[in-house]
Amino acid sequence: METGITATITVQTPPENAFRVFTGQLAYWWPKAYTWSQDKLEHIEIEPREGGKCYETGPHHFRCDWGRVLSVRPPSAITFTWQISPARVPEPDPGKAGKVSVNFEPAGNNATTVKLVHSGFDRYGEGWEDYTAAMGSEQGWPYILQAFKDAVER
Repeated sequence: METGITATITVQTPPENAFRVFTGQLAYWWPKAYTWSQDKLEHIEIEPREGGKCYETGPHHFRCDWGRVLSVRPPSAITFTWQISPARVPEPDPGKAGKVSVNFEPAGNNATTVKLVHSGFDRYGEGWEDYTAAMGSEQGWPYILQAFKDAVER
């Protein structure tokens, strides 16, 4: 059974810039409250290449990997595993992880529609239904995409 959620937002910047900021400036826009290190976050990154790592670095250079890039097509799309479990801890087994696909589509007048699909929630195991609801809620992906929009349009 395929399970997932979709979140969409339009940002006032061309697709090339939206892609660049989303993939290359994660530390600039990702909500620190949505990291393990929170206000002590030193670095967060998605390496925008196939096989690239998604990770954060916290105090004392402690690094936590939370995904791998599966495919990248600058400036239109990136797909990566989401290896964060329903308990909000890293999931080292990619076979028990979801997948996040982000598409950047021209929306006219130098705007971009960003469409994010987080699929495979059933692969997480116990608690996946509540996890799906949480990530689909206003405090999940819509909140994260709004933080992205706010940063891009700043």
